[in-house]
Amino acid sequence: MAPKPTTIKNYIEAAPKAAQEKLWQLHEIIREAAPGAEEGLKWSMPAYSYQKILVTFAVFKHHIGFYPMPSAIKAFSGDLTKYKTAAGSVQFPLDQKLPVSLIRRIIKFRVKESREGTIKWKS
Repeated sequence: MAPKPTTIKNYIEAAPKAAQEKLWQLHEIIREAAPGAEEGLKWSMPAYSYQKILVTFAVFKHHIGFYPMPSAIKAFSGDLTKYKTAAGSVQFPLDQKLPVSLIRRIIKFRVKESREGTIKWKS
């Protein structure tokens, strides 16, 4: 059994080879859109935060689960119609390109919420 990842780099390197390129891409999008965010693992997932968690993500067999919190899912519901969503998550299929522009906008929204102290945990 492989050791449990302790860093984002370990997490991505332990992911299936077919998913690693998209995970690195997502990591870089987040770093660009949330400069200076604290990086680490929360709930065994890559997590990025300022005062509170901005976003997390996780790889699954057929998709990347992206967790920007319920407020972001609600705010971008019109842009997320072609993806499977839940209250605080969206699934990006591994067989499709990542929606880079949309992800960047969601992260910037979360950064703004964090900086303004307007994070709403319930939708």
